[in-house]
Amino acid sequence: MSAITLLQRPSITVSRFRCTAVRGEKPFVEQHRCHSISFVRKGSFGYQSRGRSHELVVGSLLIGQPDTEFVCTHDHVCGDECLSFFFAPDLIQTIGDHRETWEIGAAPPLAELMVLGELAQAAADGASDLGLDEVGQLLAHRLVEVVSGKARKQAAVSARDRRRAVETALWINAHSHEEIELEDAAAQAGVSTFHFLRAFSAVLGVTPHQYLLRSRLLHAARLLADDERSVTDIAYDVGFADLSNFVRTFRRAAGTSPLKFRQASRGVRKIFQERLGVN
Repeated sequence: MSAITLLQRPSITVSRFRCTAVRGEKPFVEQHRCHSISFVRKGSFGYQSRGRSHELVVGSLLIGQPDTEFVCTHDHVCGDECLSFFFAPDLIQTIGDHRETWEIGAAPPLAELMVLGELAQAAADGASDLGLDEVGQLLAHRLVEVVSGKARKQAAVSARDRRRAVETALWINAHSHEEIELEDAAAQAGVSTFHFLRAFSAVLGVTPHQYLLRSRLLHAARLLADDERSVTDIAYDVGFADLSNFVRTFRRAAGTSPLKFRQASRGVRKIFQERLGVN
């Protein structure tokens, strides 16, 4: 089993697991250390817990509950890959710590859960502007709704939450060149991460991470048009950790590369300057 930690925050950790067990390999007892959801991306494996057996295939979810023993088996197709989310107790209490949800052991490939699982994978691959922690919380929330059969009523957004969302959005925009996590923005608003995620998204129509990325892209576009710094320098100055991520994200948003955007914007500006007779 190989594991790569993709994201580690106080309230949530996301890891990618690849299992290399062979058929018939002797299983052993393991124990869940916290509430968790593992989205099966490839392959298949068996899961035994609480006297029940499950066969998980692509699109299934393995549901972990703290201090629960389990055994994974590999009697059929061998080799699997999972994207796993591990949740802190306080986050689960906010999302929903209903016992019936976290005791089911596994969820079958359900469309309403598979879509979020694939969205999480896109975020992990850098092909989405959603944050991995955001999708993880949405996946856990949707799981609770599906298992309980009761969708949580969408509460009216209070005037206080609207003000929090707007004020925090302005704060994010002003500090978008810095490293800002969901916990940072929620702390700025003075509420829990899940409450903040839901309220911010309801008020502004985008998640905090989407707004952060778009703020960085806005600042980058301005600098590309008016500043002489290199594309690499601009990428780092507006808050991107590496050039390739900046180029990929900018291209996805603008439909062209940062360099071509710079050339086009300066070409348009030159045309207008010539027509207006200004330098």
